[in-house]
Amino acid sequence: MKLLVTIVAFLALSHHHGGVWGQKSEKRIVCYYNAQSSLRSGFAKFPLASLEYALQFCTHLMYGYAGLTRESFEISSLNVDLDMFHFRQITEMKKLFPDLKIFLSLGGDYDNDEVDPQKYVHFLVGGKPLYDNFVQSSVTMLKNNGFDGLDLAFQFPRNKPRKVHGTLGTYWKKFKKLFTGNFIVDPDAEVHKEQFAEFVQNLRAAYSNANLSLALTVLPNVNSTWYFDVAKIHNQFDYINLFAFDFLTPDRNPEEADYTAPIFFKDEQNRLPHYNIEFQVNYWLTNGCPASKLNLGVATYGRTWKMTTDSQVSGMPVVPATYGPADAGVMSGKAGLLSWPEICGLLNKASTVGSFRGANAPLQKVIDIEHKYGNYAFRPADENNEHGIWISFDDPDFAGHKAGYARLKGLGGMAVYDLSYDDFRGLCTGAKFPILRSVQNVIE
Repeated sequence: MKLLVTIVAFLALSHHHGGVWGQKSEKRIVCYYNAQSSLRSGFAKFPLASLEYALQFCTHLMYGYAGLTRESFEISSLNVDLDMFHFRQITEMKKLFPDLKIFLSLGGDYDNDEVDPQKYVHFLVGGKPLYDNFVQSSVTMLKNNGFDGLDLAFQFPRNKPRKVHGTLGTYWKKFKKLFTGNFIVDPDAEVHKEQFAEFVQNLRAAYSNANLSLALTVLPNVNSTWYFDVAKIHNQFDYINLFAFDFLTPDRNPEEADYTAPIFFKDEQNRLPHYNIEFQVNYWLTNGCPASKLNLGVATYGRTWKMTTDSQVSGMPVVPATYGPADAGVMSGKAGLLSWPEICGLLNKASTVGSFRGANAPLQKVIDIEHKYGNYAFRPADENNEHGIWISFDDPDFAGHKAGYARLKGLGGMAVYDLSYDDFRGLCTGAKFPILRSVQNVIE
């Protein structure tokens, strides 16, 4: 009955345009749109009609992604054939949703340069001449295409993944440190932090004159203490999106599986104390950033590992002896990643063999009744060491718990990444965009 009431409420809400809804809300719902998702095939394709449907729940839309040219460090399209028309198709949607703000997002995980992987750091090192190049090119691109502002999702070096060690492993690691010292990802991080603050100040001044807005997205596993001088930069941004997820991934941590986006620190099994939402949010708050400027990020996908016969049958994290990413899903095409509707389909799969192992066995879902760490689902490997899978994910209910946390902390809103991995066709329960809806409903 409760579910029916919720669905009816959502359907009633869906009759309102985004502009009307936005006027009622003081909280932000920042929605990320990967333009490349419109080029996928079959059921993975994210059509413009689905984007338009989602916008009634969004206050801001992030169009991803633009990149940096290597030598002149100007902003540039990563897919000119798409963007030359698509930019305007998207920004024209403000006619339907007058209160919607549409930003162009720079970087993310998409501006990958094999020739210069440290391109964004080298841009900062170049100083004001390069900053001026970027400012001029970005103002032109944003103005010509009807964007309201720019989102900086800078590709700073990521922190080094660390294995969760058992007791013996912990002592061995401490012993090794006597000889190897701590691994430093970026020895000049303090310099780059100052350079980023200078760049942002230059950019903000120019954007204020051009009547453009500026946002920041902190990507997963980018250490905020290394690159963001919170006291200096928070006033330069309209808002800041914290992507507090993907703390562990099957690519970074192939031999063990754990919660990818816990709200709180689970103080056991030698987990790192900063791999949780609470730590990340508190860092920005204690360094002077107003809570109202922060949006908490939630992922609409899950991370998947291959379980082996040595991974134990309980499925309880930390799961040992995993074997890297599980097979790619049809929607994502990425090993180790499944969209929410793909996960939902696996969870609803009926067993045809009466067994909990094998290709046709259903997944066992474990719900976090404490609402602190997240849900997971798994299927142990069979006797041939095949068909084992372990998934950490946020379903619509747990995404709602995260929105509740953001509300209790007084944060400015939520950031949903991304729309194309939510159940935009309503395949799971009939409700379209259930994660986005859940977040929007609770944050209100």
